[in-house]
This record gives sequence, structure tokens and C-alpha cells, in this order.
Amino acid sequence: MNTTKLLLLLLSISFIGYSQKRGNKNDSKIKPRAEFVADLLSKMTLDEKLGQLNLPTSGDITTGAASSSDVAKKIEEGKVGGLFNIKSVQKIKEVQRIAVEKSRLKIPLIFGMDVIHGYETTFPIPLGLSCTWDMNLIERSAQIAAQEASADGINWTFSPMVDISRDPRWGRISEGSGEDPYLGSQIAQAMVRGYQGNDLSKNNTILSCVKHFALYGAPEAGRDYNTVDMSKIRMYNDYFPPYKAAVDAGVGSVMASFNEVDGVPATGNKWLMTDVLRKQWAFKGFVVTDFTGINEMVDHGMGDLQTVSALALNAGVEMDMVGEGFLTTLKKSIDEKKVSIAQIDNAVRLILEAKYDLGLFHDPYRYCDIKRSKTDIYTTSNRNEARNTAAQSLVLLKNQNQVLPLKKSGTIALIGPLADAKENMSGTWSVATKLENSISLLSGVKTVAGNSATILYAKGSNLDYDAAFEERATMFGKTLHRDHRSDQELLAEALKIANQADVIVAALGESAELSGESSSRTNLEIPKAQKDLLNELVKTGKPVVLVLFDGRPLVLVEENQKVPAILNAWFAGSEAGLAIADVLFGDENPSGKLTTTFPRSVGQIPIYYSTKNTGRPLGNKEGKFEKFKSNYIDERNEPLFPFGYGLSYTNFSYSNLMISSPKMTKNETIKVSVEVTNTGNFDGKEVVQLYIRDIVGSVTRPLKELKDFKKIALKKGEKQTLTFEITVDKLKFYNSDLNFVAEPGLFEVFIGKDSTTNNKISFELIN
Repeated sequence: MNTTKLLLLLLSISFIGYSQKRGNKNDSKIKPRAEFVADLLSKMTLDEKLGQLNLPTSGDITTGAASSSDVAKKIEEGKVGGLFNIKSVQKIKEVQRIAVEKSRLKIPLIFGMDVIHGYETTFPIPLGLSCTWDMNLIERSAQIAAQEASADGINWTFSPMVDISRDPRWGRISEGSGEDPYLGSQIAQAMVRGYQGNDLSKNNTILSCVKHFALYGAPEAGRDYNTVDMSKIRMYNDYFPPYKAAVDAGVGSVMASFNEVDGVPATGNKWLMTDVLRKQWAFKGFVVTDFTGINEMVDHGMGDLQTVSALALNAGVEMDMVGEGFLTTLKKSIDEKKVSIAQIDNAVRLILEAKYDLGLFHDPYRYCDIKRSKTDIYTTSNRNEARNTAAQSLVLLKNQNQVLPLKKSGTIALIGPLADAKENMSGTWSVATKLENSISLLSGVKTVAGNSATILYAKGSNLDYDAAFEERATMFGKTLHRDHRSDQELLAEALKIANQADVIVAALGESAELSGESSSRTNLEIPKAQKDLLNELVKTGKPVVLVLFDGRPLVLVEENQKVPAILNAWFAGSEAGLAIADVLFGDENPSGKLTTTFPRSVGQIPIYYSTKNTGRPLGNKEGKFEKFKSNYIDERNEPLFPFGYGLSYTNFSYSNLMISSPKMTKNETIKVSVEVTNTGNFDGKEVVQLYIRDIVGSVTRPLKELKDFKKIALKKGEKQTLTFEITVDKLKFYNSDLNFVAEPGLFEVFIGKDSTTNNKISFELIN
């Protein structure tokens, strides 16, 4: 070999080594995914393969100390596939450097976080976000969350949570999109699009993980982690659709749920993870457990850690979150032929493919741009979008005598434990939010009212009389700063300023962590201390506006009887105070519509709009008791506030409901139109909702099902004709054989402002 050739060879080897050290950042000729992953997989030892299936939590590694952390040694040994809940680009870059510069094969890590409803710029809790009924806003909220999280080193989010829930006792109802499978499916797809965009390798998109698969929102007694038991026909028609919608939208990963499905925990349920997810829905990504989901199958009674780890892998689970059952037991299971190398190779392949799609093999530091971390997070632009979205998530439940909007003049008394509680405004699952930056209602009201109104404030009461209850409800730094004055002193101060005011705004309800994971409740009323405060405020004779903070539907019968105006604010995010004030003063007209039914009593639960008839339906619409009919002795059947309900400062009328044809075949499309007019004195937005009833079926069918909706903006006096298309797909359902069919017969179409509308027209589906 001559000197020139030798020099070129040495330079080539030097460049390749540098490229490998830098994670192939400068190698534009990296192999196609399938070839690249197969080649890498062939070089891996069994220990390294099992390492890719291991997802521990890092804890909060201090910058500069990553290499000495407990997890660093495992990363260097190739025993970690990813980490979660580590925050900041500097820390993530340090940890990634260990993986790509010190481990044998230099495989980059994936970094996940619960980016649920925003990153540092926090949007309303998902239940509130769903009440916008605006898919563009919802998609944009996920897009902003992805931009901010990716700027801080995160490339994987455990969101969206799409569990259908019809039981508000369950705390995690706050984290989903409500009770309806059609609306939930639309939101699932919008969120996946927002997070993943159209190119996962871009450094401002992140991998989405739909959860919790499956049925997690239907636990017995509304108690978190509890048993779920339902028929397959209900699974397919009511609970599966949002998960499938996310898969159809291309979601990159799926998280298993804690509950059992047909007697087998979801984490080890092969029918669920392989037959449904892989074979029926053609999911191509990877499945991760929830936190210690594999280990928890031991307590379910499925066997020891080795047994349940093998069960999970055989079911179709690829990554083990925290439990390390895969890491510590699968070798033995291979020796005992309880699992195969081929199964492990397939799991590793799916995880490596996700990392490839994220561009991590091209550049493991693509999400570690320190400049972006300083310019792309919690920006003025993002905060403005969060404020606008939050305003549209609020639901006006009552506005007797047009108490709202408030005037920016006179004296306003702002009273209640949630009035000056900025730490609670972001709501549950806001792990990246800097709570100190959130805008309280008091601050927002003062800002929006300006100098022309006098704002008086008093706390009035604590969250509840019981200090221990309040402590349980204000975890993770979301304190309400309990006031240790006597209850009488707090009330006296509140009444003193109330009597000086023209109008009282009572900021009451739940604290942020009174809903969310492991926050199930049996009593869904406002805590007693606050109810007592509200009753005393009403007695002053001054008009009272209840601004209600909650993460679930509450029982508000008493409040609805006594208080002239109720604005449901959910937990509206980091800009909550400003957004709520925008609505209170009429700078924004409320347009939110409920996506969950508000019961009159806990005894009605589960309660939802798309119920079926019984053989003995109640024969009157006044709620009068009838013996031997399907009703209660002590309560009406209907809810306090139905699905789809929400008022505006203006009024909308519906007229001229028309259909293009009274008959359609399965190959045809018919059109239904309606005229909507803004008949009030304000410009406003309306969610026009279309429901369909299948009159006769081979199995019993719901009285109504949401099948379409449109959110429109109308100026006062303006009218608009809306047209909806009905195709055969809108008429299909899963029958008793789990075939997805549309059966010929008569159908009714309802169009109106909520699920109680009786504005209907009929057509017939013919063969």
C-alpha cells in the first residue's frame, strides 16, 4: 500500500471514529431505517438488548453530577433505553453524553416526560381543553407543548390520555376529554398531530404516547387503579374508539393501563396488546408500561416478578417503566424457554426504530440546543395563545338576570380560597410548570379591570375545615397557604368587604390536586367550609358570581338554586387569572361546552348522555316519580347540566332544519342543513352539535350519539346556514359479533346547542 493510500485510509478511519463518537451527526449517508436497525441489533449482546427495554426514572440529577449519579453506571453499561422526568437541556445533554460516548455501542437515550397540557406555558387541564370543542386550538396547544419540551431536551411525551370516563368520582377524569367516544377520537388525533407533526426528526416535534390502553376510565366505584369489567361490545363502541383514532393518526407509542381487562391486567393481556392493537389496528410503534405496571401484576395475583415479566413480553409490551423486571428476569426466562430471543429482538427493534425516527442516530444532541432553551420556552406569544385558549375553555353554567359580564367600574369583592392561589391555576399533571409564574385570579382581575374599578380581596375560608384533608389536596407544591385564623375571623373579614361591594365574585371549588391521579372522591360537592362561606355571601343580598375551580363535574344543585351566575373555570393553566378575567368582564364571550355530564347527585353515577332505553322508560319529562318505571324515588333521572351544555352572553336560535333526501343507500351521502342566528347583543361563538339515533338495531342502540359538530363565530344579528354530511360510516357500530356494520332502517338526526336538543329530522338507510 503506497503512502497516499495509507494516509487516506487513516483519515477515513479517523473521520468514521469521530462520526461515531458524535452520534453520526455529520454522517449524511446513514443507512435506511430497517437496514440500520438490523445491523445495530446484530451487534448487541443480550444484556444490551434488555437494556433498551429498561426505562428508569432519573430523579432530579444536578447539573454537573450526571456522571456520578446512580443511573450513570447502568447507562454506560448499556442497561438503559431511556429516562423520564429529567428536566433541562443541560442535564439531558450530560446524560446523553454518557450514552453516546461511554457505552459500547453508543446508542442514544430517549427522554420522556409527562407533558400533559403544556410545558412551562401551561394550557387548561385536558378536560377543560376539550370544552373548547376547537380542534385547531387543541392541536396548537400540543404543538406549543412539543416546541417548548423539545427545546428543553425532551423528545417523548406520555400524552394524550384518551380514556373515556363517565364517573366523575375518578380523579383522572380531569386528564381526559370526557365521556364521548366521537369527540374523544377527534381530540386524540388533534393531540397526536400537534405533538408529532409530519416529521418526527424535526427538533421541534416529539414522540406521542397514547394512554392508558385500555378502559382505565371505568374503574369500579370510581376508585383509581380498581378493577374494570365490561362487555366487549361496550369496549368497541364506547371505550376503544379514541385509542384507535390515535393509532390511525400515527401515534408512535402506547402506554398500558393499570387495570385488568377480561380478568387479565392490561400490561400482560395478549388479546389487548397483540390481537387488538397489533393485528386489528395495525399499530407499528412500541408499547411501554405505566409506572411499575409489570411489578404490580404480582399484587393482581398473576405470579412472581419473573412470571409477570414474561407475561408482559409475551403479551406484546416492549418497554418496562421503572420496575426493571425485564432487566433482571428475562435472561432466566430465556434459559427456561418462557420467552424467546426473537421476541426480545422484536421489542428492541421497535424502540430503536423510534429513536431512528426521532433523528437521534443522526444527531443524539438534536434536542439539546441551549439557544432554543432560552428563546422558545414560556414566550410572550405562547402565553398569549394559552390565555386565548383558556378563555374558550370556560363554561358559563348560569347567568340569571345577566349578572355577567361585569362592568370595569365600581367595587368588586373577590372572595375565596382559590382567589389568590396562583400555585393551583395550572391544575393537576403540570410537572414542568413554574408555579410561581402562574397568574392568580386576583392578579388577573386587577390587570384586566385596570384603574377604573376597585378590587377588594378576602380569603373567606380555607379549602375545608379539615386541615388534614387540605394537606392531601394540595400536594406537589400546590399549597393554598392555609390561614390559621379562626373560621369566624375569616368569615367576618369576607363579609366586611362583601358589604362594601357592588358585586361579589366567589372563587371556590377544588384545589388542583383534589382531582388527578389517586384523587378519587365519594363526595362531589364543594367542601363544606366553602359552601358555608358562599351561603353567607348570598345572604348579603349582593349579586354573587361563582367562579368554580374543578377538575371534574361537581354536584351543584344547591349552588345552582342560590347563586345567579356560575362560571366553570376548570384549572385554566398558567394564564388562568387573565383568561378568567377576560370572560368575567366580557372581553371574551364564553363559548365552552361541557364534555362531561354534571350529575344532580352522586347516586346517579355513572351518568352520561348516550344512554340506552329500558323496557320501562319514564313516561314524563318533568321528573315525576312513576312506580314500576326506570327512575329514582328520591331524585330525578336527568342531570343538572347535560353533555354539550354551555351558555353565552348572547343567544343563538336554530331554524330551517332540512335534509337532502329522506332515503340513502350505503354508497350515498346525504346532507343535513340548519340555520343558526345570533339573536343577542354580543358577538359570540356557538358549537353546533349533530346527534344521530338508530331507531331499531340487532342490538340495543343509544338514544343519541354525537356524530359531528362545528364551532362557528357569529356577530350579533348574523345568521349562517351550516351543512353536515352523513355517510354510512357515521351510522356504523359494532354488533354482537364485533363486526362494524350499518344496519338498514330508520334514523333520526338531531341538531342543536347541546345533547338535550329535540330539533330533529328523519331518514331511512336502505339496502
